[in-house]
Amino acid sequence: MARMTGPTRATGRRRNVTDRTPDSDASALDALDRRTYLQATGAAALGAAGLAGCVGRATGTLATRVTDQPADIGDFESLVVTVEGIWLGPEGAESGADGNETDDGDMSDGEAADGNETADGNETDGDEENEPAGREYFEFDEPQEADLVQLQDGETQLIDERELAVGTYQFLQLDVSNVDGTLDGGDETEVDLPGNAPLTFNESFEVRENTRTSFTADFAPVRRGNGTYLLRPVPRGVEVTYEESGGSGGGEGGDDGDDGNA
Repeated sequence: MARMTGPTRATGRRRNVTDRTPDSDASALDALDRRTYLQATGAAALGAAGLAGCVGRATGTLATRVTDQPADIGDFESLVVTVEGIWLGPEGAESGADGNETDDGDMSDGEAADGNETADGNETDGDEENEPAGREYFEFDEPQEADLVQLQDGETQLIDERELAVGTYQFLQLDVSNVDGTLDGGDETEVDLPGNAPLTFNESFEVRENTRTSFTADFAPVRRGNGTYLLRPVPRGVEVTYEESGGSGGGEGGDDGDDGNA
């Protein structure tokens, strides 16, 4: 913290007591009053700065997990998704995508045959000028890889756990940087994101003091009519649970021991 200093005292000719006049007395009082005021306000500012440094905001833990619904995952030998971070939406923030709202069930083959335009509202126009306002980005220390083929039948994988300020968040987005798909026969295939936008999960959740919030983001590949695949959020598979922390959070794995959904 930058050290604050008080005003520099001016020096000048020493006056003899008998030299004082009403004008000089008034000037001296004015100088004294000004010095006292500056000293008082400087002390108040230092006190406020010290108080701000000592008083921290209450925090809780957010654990982000991923899982996979069946959809067309059976076509794959492996489907490795690389996630580099997450965006969170505090109250009033904009996601820039409608996310889960129109994807509330299984998608039949060819339903998204033309590509991203029928994706679940997750698309954006890609214009940097339309960057959503208010959302917060948290980059992982290292990119996390998850093979969705291994995350079926309720299996989940922890990709991030961090302390956050207590509050309510309107959505969570996954920053997916790469999707590497290998079909059962060994051929590689193209797997796209909706509109090349983050995978958006419009599920409100809370970060509570001394509580571990687990947010499980569910998404799946869907085969399109042109033979390529689209990775889509599955809103009905999103799960938010809360567990009071006793000083240490749970480790990686599918079972958190959480006490129930929000």
